[in-house]
This record gives sequence, C-alpha cells and structure tokens, in this order.
Amino acid sequence: MTFFSFSFPLERLDSAQILFSKNCGVCHPNGKNLIIPEKNLRKQSLEANGMNSKFAIIYQVRNGKNGMPAFGDRLDQKDLETISEYILFQSQFHFENQ
Repeated sequence: MTFFSFSFPLERLDSAQILFSKNCGVCHPNGKNLIIPEKNLRKQSLEANGMNSKFAIIYQVRNGKNGMPAFGDRLDQKDLETISEYILFQSQFHFENQ
C-alpha cells in the first residue's frame, strides 16, 4: 500500500495541534498509543492498519473501534477533517521521530 505525501497549511497547524491535543492527546501523546501500543500514529503503523487516508481516520475517529471510543457526537465534520489531516501530516514527520 502506498502512503502519499501529505502537506498541511502552516497557518492551520497551531489550531489543528490544539484540536488533536484536546481530543486525541490523552491516548495518543506524540503519536503513540497508550492503549494498544502497536496501533500508534506513525506512518508505518497507519499503513499496516489501513489507516493511511483521511477517510479511514475520519471513520475511525467518528465511530471508534476496540479500545478507542467514538467521537462522532463530539466533533463536527470540519474538526474530523482537520484531525485526520493533522495525523497524516505528523505521521510523516513528527510522529516518526518520537
């Protein structure tokens, strides 16, 4: 499976980081996964688990699965898209180095 390079508008990075931290950071600090460590947010893990697209991440965040709760009632579509874009961007750079 190919992982496409993903860019993220710099002017949205701070707000996306805050949104991620408030909603995802408890279980995924620095892209880790404190519940199921092998299902972290690093590029290689996202690829291996079929989570390397905006659609897959949005679906997972909205509906939850296994140890992950559903956030569909707490986040609107714009927030879901922002979080998914942030995860894809960080998985290429920041999360890989943690």
